[in-house]
Amino acid sequence: MGQSPPNTRDARNARIARKNETHETRFLCSVFPVLSFVCFVLFAGAASVAEGAGGSPDLTVTPIARGGQVVVSFDLSDGYTPDVRDAIHSGLLTTFSYELDLRRGAALFDRTVASVTVTAVVRFDNLTRRYQMWRTVDGRVEDARPTEDQNAVRAWMTHFERVPLAATAALEANGEYYVRVRAHTGPRNAWWFWPWGGTALGQAKFTFVQ
Repeated sequence: MGQSPPNTRDARNARIARKNETHETRFLCSVFPVLSFVCFVLFAGAASVAEGAGGSPDLTVTPIARGGQVVVSFDLSDGYTPDVRDAIHSGLLTTFSYELDLRRGAALFDRTVASVTVTAVVRFDNLTRRYQMWRTVDGRVEDARPTEDQNAVRAWMTHFERVPLAATAALEANGEYYVRVRAHTGPRNAWWFWPWGGTALGQAKFTFVQ
């Protein structure tokens, strides 16, 4: 007595099973997008680290504070690859852009003292077999020249000497500073994806002694 008939118990168990299955399905549907996003972020981060540790070109940075100015020399070694050379020879307007930041280290957030964007551009003329090169600083053309020498093109795009960044009047005596340079390489007016386009990062610290 007091026991439900077998058919009633089976129907009740089936309803409970369907309800549990529905709850599990809703839970998985709500969690799966989050898990997918986390996995995507972890995968993308790992890929970025692997790429940065692999074949990315080195960016050497040398800041000097002298004569009332902070000037920066930098070199993007291995930045002028065969793919870059072939793109230039195809007639593409090719740009190497460098973002220079002078920063003061702090306990919580670093402070940006000055920023400059330097751009090197080259275009190859298939008719004259000459390269037209120019450089800009914050959008202003600072230098322009033609050449027929491929080594001169390589140096033009990857090697920079004593680029003015800031006046030392903006610095604090015995302050700890660093210069960060971020390089972006790629052709202009091309598809959004380009095999050799990328980013390189370099930085160097210095103490301003007055």
